[in-house]
Amino acid sequence: MESEPEFIIGQRVHSIGDTRRIGTVKYVGPVNGYSGTWVGVDWDNGDAKHDGSLNGISYFQANSQFSGSFVRPHNLCAGITLLDGLYHRYRAETTREEEDEMYVYSASNKKVSIQLVGSEKIQKKLSHFEELGSASVAYLGVSSAGPPSQISKVAPNLKELDLTGNLLSDWKDIADTCQELPFLTALNLTNNSMAEHVTCLPILSNIHVLVLNCTSVKWTQIEELKQFLPCLDELHLMGNKISEITPASSGFVQGFDSLRVLNLEDNCISEWDEIVKLSELTKLEQLHLNKNNLSQVFYPSDKTTNTSFSNAAFQHLRCILLGANDIADVESVDALNSFPSLTEVRLSENPIADPGRGGVPRFVLIARLAKVEILNGSEVSGRERKESEIRYVRLVMSKFHDSQEDIKRCHPRFYELRSLHGLEEERPSNGGAGPQKMSSGLLTITLKCVGASMGEKAPLTKKLPATTTVGKLKILSESLFKLKSVKTKLFLQEEGFPLPIQLVNEMDSLLDAGVDASRVSYSGQKWSNRVELHDACSSTMFEMDHGAKFIGHRTRLEFSMASQTLSEKNGVVLLI
Repeated sequence: MESEPEFIIGQRVHSIGDTRRIGTVKYVGPVNGYSGTWVGVDWDNGDAKHDGSLNGISYFQANSQFSGSFVRPHNLCAGITLLDGLYHRYRAETTREEEDEMYVYSASNKKVSIQLVGSEKIQKKLSHFEELGSASVAYLGVSSAGPPSQISKVAPNLKELDLTGNLLSDWKDIADTCQELPFLTALNLTNNSMAEHVTCLPILSNIHVLVLNCTSVKWTQIEELKQFLPCLDELHLMGNKISEITPASSGFVQGFDSLRVLNLEDNCISEWDEIVKLSELTKLEQLHLNKNNLSQVFYPSDKTTNTSFSNAAFQHLRCILLGANDIADVESVDALNSFPSLTEVRLSENPIADPGRGGVPRFVLIARLAKVEILNGSEVSGRERKESEIRYVRLVMSKFHDSQEDIKRCHPRFYELRSLHGLEEERPSNGGAGPQKMSSGLLTITLKCVGASMGEKAPLTKKLPATTTVGKLKILSESLFKLKSVKTKLFLQEEGFPLPIQLVNEMDSLLDAGVDASRVSYSGQKWSNRVELHDACSSTMFEMDHGAKFIGHRTRLEFSMASQTLSEKNGVVLLI
């Protein structure tokens, strides 16, 4: 009779028949009222029966109220070796079940089986392990490297290895794997629950890329790891709930002499002081901080931190990703100018980059960020920068008429940009100094409605003051086209920008929203705008023609309306 497998506390296991259902052994022994030996497992996905207690008796403490369960030993697997994983992934014959899963849906929603042309040739090539340069054994239940020298003889040339979602936890197994593969440069350990303490590691000078996403590691473990990874170029630490950067000795992280990319996305860092501790990583070029809880950015210096720096802080940092944080102040945006080499920034999904939450539009961010070449993943062309800066200067001039001190304090680049673009003599377009002709502030706009549910309507041409508010423009559109029971939303879409910006503040004027007549070269000619109303269910595009010469790119405004009584959604498109 075959004996039941034995398990130990802390061991990683998966459910028989489901390598993605992974958990940690928390208890081995009897359970009151039931015969035989049971294994108490705390499952990673939190989908189980209890918290480690049964019938009033506590056997172990699970991570959540319903993440624990008791399982018979024969229903659990302690894992396989890396070599077994390679054989299973690259040499195993395709099963009937796997072939049945290869299908597409036809137009009549029926399953149509598909055959991969050339799959046998590809499979044959992959089965030659000695030629494999990269391999993935994700979610196969790998728990160890296997016997010494075994994997090095079979797959000696592996350079990239993906071990995502396996049963690895002991750092010794990681060391054994790396030593068996002398050419290995990139190792992915995502979704492996690694041990708290780093022990028994040799110097792994061949590893350049290490991915530890969702492995429960803290910065203290990273400090222990760095001495064994002298040539590390990239370190990925996403989803580890890291809230503090804890250097081993001084107030700043030392070592990592080759580290260029540090990924700390999707963690719990809320204080910029924690990021400052990374400022002396002299080779750091990319810092990924998306999806944290940061609300402020400042450049570390002797004045801002009361600490002396041996070198310029973040001296080689050229890319910083700050998306989906809580940054709401323009001072944090201005602070990014102090980073000496910064050319790429992501600020999307922050309040400061969302006009609907009191933030500023893209052109303002571009104007305030002097050296940025890529903003929110989109290249800032020379043309876009020039137009954004001119537009920004005119916007500031329209709001600040007399107080130079207020301008210097709130808009540090204003005078630099005004001089750069030769706007010193230009007067504010809506300033209060001196009489102005009413016609000088009027925009001629042609409205055209093409909403499917509203029927085609004849275009209308209106002259509106540049001071017309967003709210009044909405009301005017509804009135002109007799749109009833419709809630309007106004968006600003500019050519070359990936997404429109919603204009939420109904008190903003068209000028405040960045729509102003100064964008058009008059040259004594008349000019006009065309507005179109489209069905928002179709691909709504904006067009806009100027009768005068074109100075910059076209400005496009969209009204999308969600009907409260109609089942479809209509759109109003305004191009200026």
